[in-house]
Amino acid sequence: MKKVLYTDFEGVDSVISSMMDNPQLKKAIARTNLISLWDKILPSKFKGRSKPYSMLPGYVMVIACENPIVAQELSLHKIILLKKFEPYAKSLKMKVSDFKFDPKKWIID
Repeated sequence: MKKVLYTDFEGVDSVISSMMDNPQLKKAIARTNLISLWDKILPSKFKGRSKPYSMLPGYVMVIACENPIVAQELSLHKIILLKKFEPYAKSLKMKVSDFKFDPKKWIID
């Protein structure tokens, strides 16, 4: 019986570093991190009632809202929310120029 040596394996660190060279993956990770920061800028009464849904061209973040009332309230606070969100976006080298609040995108988990 012939002995098989497994010495041509690529290390996990080299696989991960080659994956991180993919610009689309970098962008997806940055967006995921940006989305996870949404709750940090919200007033406490809106936490759990809205969540990021997607990004549109022109750096517009779509926010799913529990109902039209939440969407209206958040749209009244849009300028303040954009200013609070800007440092987080800059730290990830991303830009968010506007929020679109949409109650039709709300999905119950």
